[in-house]
Amino acid sequence: MSAVMISRKVRKWEKLPGKNTFCCDGRVMMARQKGVFYLTLFLIIGTCALFFGFECPYLAVHLSAAIPVFAAVLFLFVMAMLLRTSFSDPGVLPRALPEEATFIEMEIEAANGNVPSGQRPPPRIRNVEINNQIVKLKYCYTCKIFRPPRASHCSICDNCVDRFDHHCPWVGNCVGKRNYRYFYLFTLSLSLLTIYIFTFDIVHVVMRSVDDGFLSALKETPGTVLEVLVCFFTLWSVVGLTGFHTYLISLNQTTNEDIKGSWSGKNRVQNPYSHKNIFKNCCEVLCGPTYPSVLDRRGLMRDDSPVSASSAAPSSSSSSSLSFSNSSKPAPATVTTRTTAPLIPNEHTPDDAKPSIDAPAAPGRSPEDHLPAPSFIPPLASPETDAEASVAKDKNH
Repeated sequence: MSAVMISRKVRKWEKLPGKNTFCCDGRVMMARQKGVFYLTLFLIIGTCALFFGFECPYLAVHLSAAIPVFAAVLFLFVMAMLLRTSFSDPGVLPRALPEEATFIEMEIEAANGNVPSGQRPPPRIRNVEINNQIVKLKYCYTCKIFRPPRASHCSICDNCVDRFDHHCPWVGNCVGKRNYRYFYLFTLSLSLLTIYIFTFDIVHVVMRSVDDGFLSALKETPGTVLEVLVCFFTLWSVVGLTGFHTYLISLNQTTNEDIKGSWSGKNRVQNPYSHKNIFKNCCEVLCGPTYPSVLDRRGLMRDDSPVSASSAAPSSSSSSSLSFSNSSKPAPATVTTRTTAPLIPNEHTPDDAKPSIDAPAAPGRSPEDHLPAPSFIPPLASPETDAEASVAKDKNH
């Protein structure tokens, strides 16, 4: 079965490898596993909805109107940081093209030489110097590239991420170079929001208990108990996570480097990225420039996809039948009858069928093509025949 190549223009995000999902024409980029992310949205929105529905009306009247206003501002900031972390490119590095991968393989083989059979080839690494410290660049067998410093391959998203920190299922995305600050601001603001709601839940119950008693206060606000339970169990994990990342930021270190012990001080290996100053480290991570994405997700590229000829044939027949049905009436077929005269007319040829010199020429032919060929061509006289005829004439005279 023959195949037909059809060329069309597509967005680059449609052909990107890896295990990511894209929405809004490539503007939104997330991991495929988004179930825990939806749980995060449900817990935050549900807890805040209960707080605005049960506590805020009472506290705004009996305590201060600024309580629900500040809670609303804090809630909007938390949601903005969460969506910014979840929907952005964490710093995914593009994979090598086939030509680039072949060239890198040739360089590696030339550097390592011929490895005897049965022996393990040497590790594919390159050494670079950063702030007088040797840093090893590891080769990624999936992406076919030497990863930049601090980059790592995420097994869940199947991509190499620059300055890889970790993959967070709660936000449904990797945390890397381009969205780490938003992740930290999300955890920090969520900690403040959790403490805020938990504190005013207790205040609300205490104020109602003074007037109506503890049990009657719980009956009047059934959502308060659920809010207190959610905030109590969330508080320890979120606040602890915020404190851990505050510690990492002060050292200009990532979670991946901390788990692996890359800069633990063994063998006199120090962190070449640290400024030896907490304030400078915090400013670099939280106040540094926003790096652009190197994927160009919404760029255009040409895609050549093969299509079988059998599938293309019905479409052409259907289009022809559609165009035939759309026509009002079929055009009547015109039949032209023409009598063709023989090239060499004879006595049996009628006079009206004999070609004339004044007859118009047919399209694509010259008038000479319509001239009749002579029926008899006299032989040419040779010089010898003319001489014999003149001698015979003289004898007769």
